[in-house]
Amino acid sequence: MGLRRVERPDPTPGPGQIVVQMSAMSLNFRDLLMVEGTYNPKQRLPLIPLSDGVGRVVATGPGVRRVKLGDRVCPTFFQGWTSGEPTMEKLKTPLGGPLDGVAAERVLLSEEGVVVPPPHMTDAEAATLPCAALTAWTALVQNGGVRPGETVLIQGTGGVSLFALQITLLLGARALITSSNDTKLQRALDLGADAGLNYRQEPGWAAWARAQTDGRGVDHVIEVGGAGTLEESIKATRPGGAVHLIGVLSGAKTELTLTRVFMQAIRLLGVLVGHREAFEQMNRAFAQAKLRPVLDREVAVDTLPETLGKLSQGDHLGKISLLA
Repeated sequence: MGLRRVERPDPTPGPGQIVVQMSAMSLNFRDLLMVEGTYNPKQRLPLIPLSDGVGRVVATGPGVRRVKLGDRVCPTFFQGWTSGEPTMEKLKTPLGGPLDGVAAERVLLSEEGVVVPPPHMTDAEAATLPCAALTAWTALVQNGGVRPGETVLIQGTGGVSLFALQITLLLGARALITSSNDTKLQRALDLGADAGLNYRQEPGWAAWARAQTDGRGVDHVIEVGGAGTLEESIKATRPGGAVHLIGVLSGAKTELTLTRVFMQAIRLLGVLVGHREAFEQMNRAFAQAKLRPVLDREVAVDTLPETLGKLSQGDHLGKISLLA
């Protein structure tokens, strides 16, 4: 893995910019793909990796008004997407590639590209919010408009999936969850999932999901598998329901039977994290509910290369945070 520690001069903020002293970061599967060179083979190097973290504002440039010295802030994944619909320009501003990320002692950011996390969370917890939590929130709240009493089918027990579980319950909806690991499945049930299924033992889980809804089908699917699971997700969804496309853990290309999609008016919705305004809305909801992210473990930032390298093994449940 092409990671090495280097020394750089401390950044100096210009107009509208701030410097954040990082206290914690968290890992996403995207970070591993970026470091391995498979996420974007054309990425210019050198690159500071990682997109998610939290820290304190230690310097401000001229004209900064949104934050002040000493504020605890999380960077937004898309530095240029503050609100509204995505555009090509906004989607070119992610941290951790193509922009330098947060795996540094001090990070230079735009004041428009940070939010204040919920005050009840620890640094390790707040560091998990920018990608995984906001992706789940965007799918279920911004795009899905999940209502109390609806049923959400969630794949897996990774970071996005467990945030989706917590948000589903926060919205008063019903959560079904699938996993390949019975221990993780039991943990999800302990967290409040209404029912769970080991998909290795029962690959045709769409029939199980429909049975859980008296044959009607689920209202929403959090689809993180991709090519290997999309067909089954569509089969599990009710007419007019939505499949929220988030991950491609089982592949990015697939043959799809389109008749079921349009004959039942099923919505396929691509989800790419979200904007700052949604992040701020989510933080207010999490603060009100005193919601805490599910942490698999907290490790020292010095262990970044080996911890990131083991991410593909999928042994973790929830998020992994690195403490500076």
